[in-house]
Formats: sequence, C-alpha cells, structure tokens
Amino acid sequence: MTVMNMVQAINSALASEMEADDSVIILGEDVGRAGGVFRVTDGLFERFGGDRVIDTPLAESLIAGMATGMAMAGLRPVAEMQFMGFSYLALSMIISHTARMRNRSRGSYTVPMVMRMPYGAGVKALEHHSESTESLYVQIPGLKVVVPSTPREAKGLLISSIRDPDPVVFLEPTRSYRLFKEEVEDGSFTIPIGESRMVREGDDVTVVGWGAMMPMVQEAADASEREGTSCEIIDLRTLSPMDSEAVVRSVKKTGRVVVVQEAPMTCGVAGELISRLTSKAFLSLEAPPERVTAPDITVPLPQGEKYYYISPDRIYNAIRRAASF
Repeated sequence: MTVMNMVQAINSALASEMEADDSVIILGEDVGRAGGVFRVTDGLFERFGGDRVIDTPLAESLIAGMATGMAMAGLRPVAEMQFMGFSYLALSMIISHTARMRNRSRGSYTVPMVMRMPYGAGVKALEHHSESTESLYVQIPGLKVVVPSTPREAKGLLISSIRDPDPVVFLEPTRSYRLFKEEVEDGSFTIPIGESRMVREGDDVTVVGWGAMMPMVQEAADASEREGTSCEIIDLRTLSPMDSEAVVRSVKKTGRVVVVQEAPMTCGVAGELISRLTSKAFLSLEAPPERVTAPDITVPLPQGEKYYYISPDRIYNAIRRAASF
C-alpha cells in the first residue's frame, strides 16, 4: 500500500495497465513530454515512449476520432480531454460514432476506449475550465460515465474502465486531485462499474453524492449526526449505468433522501435519480426528496465562484429539512 493523492493514483493505474497490456495507448494534448496539464501522465512518456504516449494537436474532435479508430482496430486508447469544457468540440464524433459503433455494426465492432476529463469547479479556474455537465454524457446511449471520489476509487475504477469493452467517459474532479491522500494498493485491482459504494450506514436520512461532493457530504453528515440525525451516505460512483437500486433500498429504510450534485439543477442526474426513487420507493418516503445543486447559470469567474459552489452548509440545511418534515 502507498499513500497517494488522486493524481498519483490515476498515474499508477495508467502505468499498471500499460505495463500489463501493450494495446493500452495514451493520447491527448500535452500528455507526453509535459506530463499533462495536471501532471497526471507525468513520467509515462519517458517510460513507454512516444508511440504509446502520444501528444496530439489541439483538436478534440481529432482526439475522439483517433481514439475511436484505434479502439475499433484492437487497441485500448485512453484519450484525455484537457478539460470537460473543451470536450464539446468532440460531441459530434462521440455521439454519432463512438457511442453507437457497437449497435451500428451489430456487435462486429466494439470501442474499448476511455475518455478522461478533468471536470468541475471549486478551484477558481478560467471560463470553460470548470464545467460540470455530466448529464450530457449520461444522456448518450452506448456510453458509460464513471466519477471517482477518492484516490483508491480513482485507481480501481480507471483500471475497470480501461478493461471495459465499451467507451467510458471517466470524469476526474479537479477539486479532489490533490485535496487529500489515502492508502492505495500498489498492484492492479478493479472496482466494478455500475455499483455504488456504501460510505456510511445510517437510519434517518439517505444522502447521495459523487465526485468532489463526497467530502462535503461527509462533513454535512457529521454535523447532522452531532445533532442526532443519523445519515446513510452513498457514493454513486457510476452515473451510467446508475445503481439506483442501492439508493432505493436505502430510502426504503430511512424514508428520506438528499441528492447532491455539483452540476446545475435542470435535467441533472439528481433529478433522474429522484424520479427513479419516486417510482420505486414512493410509499416509503416520509418527506419530499431534496436536491442540492448549482444554480442554472454558467460557472462564474473566480471572484463569484464561492456564491455558486456547493457548500457543506447547504447540504446540512437540506438534511435538516428532510429530517424535520
């Protein structure tokens, strides 16, 4: 076991899979000699060479198209979109070809590729560098969408994503890159895609989050528990496929739920999850489901970000409303 932050854990996962499988290729803007804008791929160019760690032009549609072709030809590319806000330029390729190639070819082709995307606010970045629009990708049939919340989760989920036979959008919360460290296994290990994680068991309120929201969820739950409200915390982990059944089971026990997402409210993953809950656990609900989300506006520039971003206090207040209804 080694103590790592999320950047180090992702780098370890990439190195482990590249060592074990020659078909694993990394490509993207500045991923080679520079080691990536966040240094996630640091050292991999020197270790594996320019044929397997490829610096591309500044063209996201090209990156997605190259990776799709490589995957169809038998490789396992890991393509980096430098920021989620830059990936929109590749949506035509991703929607029209990457996601539907298995269906179009009736299974003759699969597209075993990963698109890594740093995403989210909370670090006072520039415009287009703080996007949290994961529901765009969840909406696309044929894609899997994975969001780690801790260094260990990042390594295990990324290895599973690289080995998956279908395209995976792997969203890395920039706020969590160097936020904290934890012990991570040195060797290769996997965490299943499509299974949520029970972070803490509780009796009174189910609180669901993912990615960078999890430390704040835990802080808010700690404050609530000091006042006598027992919170059950679930890390959703995978947004597509979504493990809503685990949340349904929890809500049938607690009768109350708070869903926390960094993204804007309208048509978000939180709304989809609450819709599934109301159809499968309606008679178990003892209070209206609560959503804690960003407002439906563009992420503000750094000076205004603190008024936009989710806080533990907002989550705590939602837990209080649910518990006292």
